[in-house]
Amino acid sequence: MQITRQKPAWLRPGDTIGIVAPASNIKKDLLDKGCARLAELGYKPFYLDSILEQDLYFAGSAARRARELEEMFTRPEVRAIVCARGGYGANYLLQELSPSKITGNPKIFVGYSDITTLLTCFTDSAGFVTFHGPMVTKDFAHEDGVDLASWDAALSGIAEWEAGGTADTQADGLIDGDGEGILYGGCLSLLVASLGTPHEIRTSGTILFIEDVNARPFQIDRMLMQLKLAGKFNGVRGIVFGEMLDCVQTQNQGYTLQEVILRIVGGLGIPMAYGLRSGHVTRKNITLPIGVRAGLSVSGGRAQLKILEAATSP
Repeated sequence: MQITRQKPAWLRPGDTIGIVAPASNIKKDLLDKGCARLAELGYKPFYLDSILEQDLYFAGSAARRARELEEMFTRPEVRAIVCARGGYGANYLLQELSPSKITGNPKIFVGYSDITTLLTCFTDSAGFVTFHGPMVTKDFAHEDGVDLASWDAALSGIAEWEAGGTADTQADGLIDGDGEGILYGGCLSLLVASLGTPHEIRTSGTILFIEDVNARPFQIDRMLMQLKLAGKFNGVRGIVFGEMLDCVQTQNQGYTLQEVILRIVGGLGIPMAYGLRSGHVTRKNITLPIGVRAGLSVSGGRAQLKILEAATSP
């Protein structure tokens, strides 16, 4: 059954971008750098002073972080919400947020890593398209940290475009084939962490995007096996892996992560690609709309991930 999701209003130069810290605490100098870059791109960055609070390793209490996020959703001048960083702690917000303040005000919401928890929750439960993409103190704060082509395509309402559509950004093919489904996913660790909770990921009928950072191959193996045993690859129509940054045991380990991956999911009979640079990446973070139709075509080691509908609306 095709699920119809709300598409948030598109983003234009001059619009206000609200910045939130739903998880770990942040550094002021990196926040300033990220805001400066957003301003250079023509946006008006806005954040609450409380964003700099710290409680253990969190950006303040769960209540503070939830109220901050709710305020950005309900403020009429804020057209998009971009997370400052991930880290850990977004899961605390699932019991703190007022659902009506989120579902009643769908907006562009961007992040990755620990923010995967909120991306999939808002897509599944709140019913609107979200965006796996660059964050303020991580990517916007660094030169060459953002893939502007996908940022613009995803947020400005372009109907059809290719994610990683240049030789510089293209993913490699693992298994040939063609598949079409709803683009979905995020950080593997957080996808697995949803299992057995009320916010368990819904993967059937999807082109599933999976990425992570600093996880050893046996840990990737374990998490993929957990998804497999939980039935989360049933009905999946294609899989795209991210850059999988620093996911090695040792530099001379004698096997590749691709070999590990294929041992677990290689027999599913669906197209697979590896190396799409979204999330934890070395540079030029690609923005992926979560919750829209996409097509994956893999042939002869070359992969194409095409977004088949606009992710935002006028």
